[in-house]
Amino acid sequence: MKLFRFRGGVHPEGHKQATGTRPIEVFPLPQRLYIPVQQHAGAPAEPTVKPGHHVLKGRLLAHGQGTISAPVHAPTSGTIVDIVDHTAPHPSGLPVRTLILEPDGKDEWMQTEPVINPFELDPDEIAVRVGASGVVGMGGAAFPSAVKLQQGKTKSIKTLIINGGECEPYLTCDDRLMQERAQEIIDGVRIMLHATRAPRALIAIEDNKPDAIFSMRQAANLFENLTVVPVPSLYPMGSDRQMIHTLTGLEVPSGRRSADIGVLMHNVGTAYAVHNAIRKSRPLVSRIVTVGGGAVREPRNLEVPIGTLMKDLFEYCGGFSETPQRILMGGPMMGQVMPNTDVPIIKGTSGIIALTRKEITQQQTMPCIRCGSCAQVCPCGLLPMELAARSNKGQFDNAVDYGLLDCISCGSCSYVCPSHIPLVQYFEYAKGVIASQRRDKQKATETRELALQRTQRMQREAEAKARAAEARKAQRQAQQQTPPPAKTPASEEISA
Repeated sequence: MKLFRFRGGVHPEGHKQATGTRPIEVFPLPQRLYIPVQQHAGAPAEPTVKPGHHVLKGRLLAHGQGTISAPVHAPTSGTIVDIVDHTAPHPSGLPVRTLILEPDGKDEWMQTEPVINPFELDPDEIAVRVGASGVVGMGGAAFPSAVKLQQGKTKSIKTLIINGGECEPYLTCDDRLMQERAQEIIDGVRIMLHATRAPRALIAIEDNKPDAIFSMRQAANLFENLTVVPVPSLYPMGSDRQMIHTLTGLEVPSGRRSADIGVLMHNVGTAYAVHNAIRKSRPLVSRIVTVGGGAVREPRNLEVPIGTLMKDLFEYCGGFSETPQRILMGGPMMGQVMPNTDVPIIKGTSGIIALTRKEITQQQTMPCIRCGSCAQVCPCGLLPMELAARSNKGQFDNAVDYGLLDCISCGSCSYVCPSHIPLVQYFEYAKGVIASQRRDKQKATETRELALQRTQRMQREAEAKARAAEARKAQRQAQQQTPPPAKTPASEEISA
């Protein structure tokens, strides 16, 4: 199969050996699980349980709100002891509404009815079931998967891409998943093909994962419409637009979605979750997480209940060999720095990485020397030095004109910058300001519309009152103009 090279890209050191050779281990139930209602792109879920409720594994804890949302389910059986604001798995450290579940140790599932033959289901029914199971993108974006599957109804999807690239350093959760559970992933891919009505699926795996490629090919070789494709090990190969271009030669236009060019992409972990949701009627309540980094004594991949605190995972892996200088959720290129280890694992958590001082190699930032290295490696074809200059000057509209909103925050530019400029931080700050300005503008627009509606309503009410007053006045005048009935003389009344 012909592959196309995307522009730019870098080759960061992998650091995958420590976890990539160890089988997945099942993490034992912790004393408590902290389950945020916001674990996905879109509106937060709304709790359906209260403190004191006993729940079985898989029980709905919070239902999705709106089209872009996802429900949350119980990762094990136990008692809901509280609903509180708890530290969010986000660099801000701000609190988020969280359900606290105390396991009863039984890990007892709700009764479900497995689907014997999912290919007899209507494609729309598959999307509905996936949505009800709370499945989201497992590669980190956490976009509700049902929404993407439903695009097959309105768009002509020609190719379904299953992303097994896993190009981030340190992370090996997808690699191990493909090696150990290839049959289940392939079954999930076939179900997704049926749901999207796509004629073929390409399963892309970076060529530095030979064991995963072998396992997936063994599982896929019976199906002509499934092709496992090794792709070059080049960061950010796992990004959707870069992967799509590599496999198809197509580029997703700025401001558009991949479905507009007939392509959908899902992560291998998502395919595995779809298999469980459809075949077993089991919602997404756990995931594979890489626990790694130089500060961790015993790095490994663990199957973890959603809501497990990071500190419990680090403790299970032997604790720290030295005090970590940075703790990340996700990989070191695009992962987010965590405020502490008292934050829970969520559906989009692919890894938690504790880095040493040596690994982060912080160096003093110096002025830009205009070498152009950042532009050479940018996979989106942008000019990061120009974006940074305009962002620093507060010229955000100009930065947008230079393609700021097309930046995928992959960090390639920062990685190669000889002046050690934190370019991605500048871009994220600028995006935040722009988003805030747009929210303020939208709010002002909505306020004006509400004020206009109020004025129009008051005017209609005043006009209605005026019409009613006119009607009453006209009625009174009519009554005054009507002559009273003639009186009958008294003599006539007596004779009668």
